[in-house]
Order: sequence, then structure tokens, then C-alpha cells
Amino acid sequence: MTSTTQPEPLWSPGPDRIAGARITAFQAWAAERHDAPADGGYPALHAWSVAELDTFWKAVAEWFDVRFTTPYASVLADRSMPGARWFTGATLNYAEHALRAAEDPARAEDAALLYVDETHEATPITWAELRGQVGALAAELRALGVRPGDRVSGYLPNIPEAVVALLATAAVGGVWTSCAPDFGARSVLDRFQQVEPVVLFTVDGYRYGGKEHDRRDTVAELRADLPSLRAVVHIPLLGTPVPDGALAWADLTSARTEPVFEPVPFDHPLWVLYSSGTTGLPKAIVQSQGGILLEHLKQLGLHCDLGPEDRFFWYTSTGWMMWNFLVSGLLTGTTVVLYDGSPGYPDTGAQWRIAERTRATLYGTSAAYVMACRKAGVHPSRDHDLSAVKCVATTGSPLPPDGFRWLHDEVAEDLWIASVSGGTDVCSCFAGAVPTLPVHIGELQAPCLGTDLQSWDPSGKPLTGEVGELVVTNPMPSMPIYFWNDPDGSRYRDSYFEMFPGVWRHGDWITLTDHGSVVIHGRSDSTLNRQGVRMGSADIYEAVERLPEIKESLVIGLEEPNGGYWMPLFVHLAPGATLDDDLRSRIKATIREELSPRHVPDEVIEVPAIPHTLTGKRIEVPVKRLLQGTPMEKAVNPGSVDNLDLLHFYEELARTRSRS
Repeated sequence: MTSTTQPEPLWSPGPDRIAGARITAFQAWAAERHDAPADGGYPALHAWSVAELDTFWKAVAEWFDVRFTTPYASVLADRSMPGARWFTGATLNYAEHALRAAEDPARAEDAALLYVDETHEATPITWAELRGQVGALAAELRALGVRPGDRVSGYLPNIPEAVVALLATAAVGGVWTSCAPDFGARSVLDRFQQVEPVVLFTVDGYRYGGKEHDRRDTVAELRADLPSLRAVVHIPLLGTPVPDGALAWADLTSARTEPVFEPVPFDHPLWVLYSSGTTGLPKAIVQSQGGILLEHLKQLGLHCDLGPEDRFFWYTSTGWMMWNFLVSGLLTGTTVVLYDGSPGYPDTGAQWRIAERTRATLYGTSAAYVMACRKAGVHPSRDHDLSAVKCVATTGSPLPPDGFRWLHDEVAEDLWIASVSGGTDVCSCFAGAVPTLPVHIGELQAPCLGTDLQSWDPSGKPLTGEVGELVVTNPMPSMPIYFWNDPDGSRYRDSYFEMFPGVWRHGDWITLTDHGSVVIHGRSDSTLNRQGVRMGSADIYEAVERLPEIKESLVIGLEEPNGGYWMPLFVHLAPGATLDDDLRSRIKATIREELSPRHVPDEVIEVPAIPHTLTGKRIEVPVKRLLQGTPMEKAVNPGSVDNLDLLHFYEELARTRSRS
């Protein structure tokens, strides 16, 4: 639907960019082959993709020339959620598609990976090298007895060896799972013990912020507490010798063997990802080889407009789904940039320097990093040659309006800014990048193809222009095939389908605008609901953190037993700032004037820092539970928190309030 009062966009793609976009070519081809609408641009294509779900995904498979070793009988035999059955009867292999560019002699010596550490010098790994290492390691995994369905784990940073290990695991039909080496032993065991890996790939340590971090003691603990392990593979990132009983990485990958790809069913598990696990053991989310292959080809090849001439850089660690998404850039023949190190070393602008040196065409980062650059006075285009960058994408949290303006002003006026939103649960995006649509400040461009994204009120009524629950009313191929150790599927159903049976409820508040874009307001289970007016926590953070004295903030809305509602705002101050009456007044005035007088906090409380999950998300729900008096051991999984000591403050605050 188009509004007569549609706001002026911050950026619009020019005619040449629209004509040259892969999604434009796909639409024309699908119109000719599959009766997709030839006119009406992206809105018409999206409407067709959700109305004709089977035909759309068949078209995606054909457009990207997916190699089915065994052909499929039907695209979607059962569209129920959970339980949808995609491309029944088909067999294929994800790794075969990820390494397909190496088959072209003209591309064999091009860079498949560019590896960058904190020196910011890029080391290329060619397609031929990558394919040979994957082939050698896959043969060694088979020799170790790894069979389809066996789990293979990595305790690894974002290095080429991690990509090789993932692809070799997929090649043999194994199931990959990884954690970043900054995770402590308990956090890793909470994840890996659930899936019982037979092989562990591990480094001896990692470098971050200019320092070396030795992890050999942690690795020894993992080895002792993972009795399922048959082999441990040592990667000497810090140069230490191979420990007793472990295998040397170099010995397993030096042969340069042509890979053998195991054909597996479309719904065969590819990897296990994990929820943040803030209130219990992390959910072990299993996604399929075929589902991820199709979803990532669509997302990267159409929405992100990536192809062989591109370089794809996203700042991430192996403990976040964005690493898996980044590796899938190989599916489109794109050169993938792997950065291992601190996002802000040696200075806040470090990621822009990496984008410059690698000639990244799509650079992805977190909204928090963009806002940190803005606060620090970083000037990317003044200080760096970013002429190769066509798109800057952000995720992790909603990009505030000031973030859009800053990117536009400080990177390039003709910059495609793609704020995207999805989740570990689908390892993809529900809404975000569309290269042929305009960008409006504070908004995601549109729902993604094949994603029937809606905003619902509590009774299940669709909303436009109003805040509602993010729901998806049709299945997506990358939705989990199951959770590990959830034999009756009850934990899976309770996670997404309890509120609206048969409809995926994600747990975010969103608004679908009347001009087709999407606004994300934050998690619906930590939403601020005062006097019937709902507001996402992200809206509060965006307003408050514009103030130079506020480094970071955390807002909680607490329903009280007496029917009252207490809403404190916790603030982590910038160095040198003081939380005096003047600053408190300015914080409250900012929220009153820019957002809502109903959402002015009852108290503004200084804290030494804001707690996060290990993947960098502010911990809202566990803090809310602590403030409600829930014991620490029930309110939060300690292994999921970056600094557990920070939570004791809220625990003590709850005790103080209960006595008053």
C-alpha cells in the first residue's frame, strides 16, 4: 500500500542500480518462467513470493542452479508450522555449493577468503586452496569415523581454519557447531554437552585488543568434560606445540585432496546454533543443509545483491549466527572477509580501515558500533578510501535514526544503508535489505522474499501503522527442523507457537508502515507498556544515548503486585560524567519530548556497566526477573553473561526495594 504522505527517503537507488540489481533480473526471469509479476517492482514480487510459496522457492532453486543429486518430488509437501517439509525426496550438499566457484579454472586462483587480524593486513586464501583443504580434511574426518549426522565442534575464532572445518564437516554430512574462544568453559559445555560432538577443533588461544589470551587450560577442561570426543584437532594460533593426544591441523590439511560430497536429504541437519541461554540452558537450534542453502542463496544473492565481483565483510565471531551467514557468502561466489580481533583496536575506527584495505563492497556491522563511531567523532570517508563500499548493513539491534543520518553524512550520500532484522532461530532475516527500494530513516526497507511477515495484535488481527507482535504466517526453509534433545518438540513449539498456534511469533515488536517498510521496536517480552501505550526499549536507548554523558543504558518495565508499574532507567556514564540533578532532568526531558511523557523513567540509576549476553545483546529479561525477586540461579544462566558480577547490583536492588 502506498501512502499519499509517504516520507521523503534518505536514499533512493538510481535507475542504473535498479537495472543492474540481481533481484531485477530474477524478477524478469521469474515472470517469464513462473508467472511472477513483471511490473510493480519489489512490492509485487514480494506479494507473489508469499502467495505462491511453492513456485517462488522452486524458482529460487532454478535461478541459482541448485544441484540436487536426487531430484525432489514436491517443493512443499506439508506447510504446517512447525513441521513443514521442503523439497521432499531431494538430496544435495551445502559444501558442494559453497565451493562451486573453484570449479571454474578462471576463478581458481581468485581469493575465496581474505583473512585479516589486528595487524589489518589481508591474507588471501584462493578458491583452489580452500577446496583442496576442505577435501583433505573431509577425507581425514571420514578416516576418523565421522559419519553423516555426527556432530563436529569448533572452539575457534573467525579464522580460515574455522571455515575449512565447517565445510569439511558439511561435506561428509556431519553437523557443525561452534563457540568463540572468549566463551568460558562452562558456557561452551552448556552448548556442546547437549549435542555430544565426536571431534573438537580448537585453538590454543586468540589475540584481542593487542593482547594474547591463552586458552589451553579451558581446552583441557573441554576435553575432560566432553566424553563423546574421539579426536581433538589443535590449531596453533599462538604457536604452541600439539598437546598430548591431539592431532595437528597441518597434518590433516596438507594433502590438497579433491573433496567428496556426501549427498544428504534436504532436511538433513547442517549445524546447531544456540539461543543466548539467559534463563536456562541455551536452546540448541538445528537447521538443515537444504533449508540454509536455499534461504542464504535468496538472502545473499538477491537481497544483498552479492556475486563473484563482490567482497563481503561482516564483523562477527563464530559464536554468533552472522558468522554462519558470512560463510554462506561463498555460495554466491563472493570473496568473504574474515576479521579476527577487537572491533575497536587500535582505535574506534578500526572496522572502516579493514573495509578500506579489503575493498569490501558490502560491509556489515552492529548498530552499536555505528553509534559508538558517531559518539567518538569517527569520520570514515574523510580518513579512508571507501569508494568500493556499496552497502553498509547493520543488525544486532535496531539502527537508530541518528545512525542512518551519520552513515549518510560520514560515509557517502549515495550509500545503501541496510538495517536488517532476523534471528539465530532462522539464521537469516525477516526484513531488511532490498537493493531496488529507497531507504527511510529508522526503517528497514521491506519484508524479505518468501517471508509472510505481519504485525498482529494480541487477538491475531493484522496491523498496519501500529505496533504489534512480529509474526510469520508461512514457513521458511531455514526455520529449525527441531531443537536438540527436544524429542516431543514441546520446547520448540513453546518457543514460537504458543501465543498463535500454527503461526511463528518471534518475540519482537514491529510496525509495518503504510509504504511497505518495517520498524523494529525491540523485544516484546521486555517491552514497556505504560497505561496501555507500548514502546520498545530500543526507542528509549536511541533517545537517551544521544546525550554525550551516557555511554549505554538499560530500561526495565516492572509490573508490581499492587497494580503499579515501576520503570527504572540504568545508565552507564561516559568517562568524566556525573549523574547529577541536571543530567537526570535532561534525560527525562529527552524522553518526554522525543518519545512519550508516559515513558519517562521513575528513577535514573547509575551502574558501573550494562550486562550483555556473550553475543553482545543487552540483558533485559533476566534483569527484570531479578528485580521481581527471582533468585539469580533461576533468573539467568551464568554462563551466558559477559560479566556476571554486574547482575549482583540488580539482585541487591531487589532486596532493598522489598524491604522498603
